[in-house]
Amino acid sequence: MTKAEKVQFVIDTLEELYPKIPIPLEHKDPYTLLIAVLLSAQSTDVKVNQITPLLFERADNPYAMIKLSQEEIREIIKPVGLSPMKSKGIYELSHILIDKHQGEVPASFEDLEALPAVGHKTASVVMSQAFGIPAFPVDTHIHRLMYRWGLSNGKNVVQTEKDAKRLFPKEKWNNLHLQIIWYGREYSPARGWDLDKDIITRTIGRKPVIKEYHKKTKRKAR
Repeated sequence: MTKAEKVQFVIDTLEELYPKIPIPLEHKDPYTLLIAVLLSAQSTDVKVNQITPLLFERADNPYAMIKLSQEEIREIIKPVGLSPMKSKGIYELSHILIDKHQGEVPASFEDLEALPAVGHKTASVVMSQAFGIPAFPVDTHIHRLMYRWGLSNGKNVVQTEKDAKRLFPKEKWNNLHLQIIWYGREYSPARGWDLDKDIITRTIGRKPVIKEYHKKTKRKAR
């Protein structure tokens, strides 16, 4: 299979498996999405989706958020981890949105990445999911699968994002990044990986990765 054929196989398989793509983080507008994505750093979407209703009940817009103290925000979001840094980021970015952006989340990478606690990945998710602007946010699942599939060298997420954007058509980016995340969770996880269920890696995967998988499986079977 050529690289172009591999890419097409990935697109076709994911389209078949995920014709309708659920959004992992629950939100109702760009602001609540921004906060949810910020909270998801080094946490799980399940945990974030348990906590955001409690936070958004108190404050679901920047004007309401700055009426809470950093300590109050921190107390609510504690279960998702890194709460001192995240509560400070939420409080400060809410002030900036009011002072510089009329209380709205800006639809620009530059403005988003200038906000406290907002990195490139967070900005990419917001641009993609809130505004429909093509982006390819790379999380651990995408980084792992692009390497397993031989579509990126896996050195770092910056390189993985460049490779994904180079290989996949721009109009597919917003759907694909979510489809790959769901596929990684369901069929190609880091732990408890079953290659028999993972049709994409089984078909186009990097040979050394598949070889290593079989070696480990044999060792376990002994």
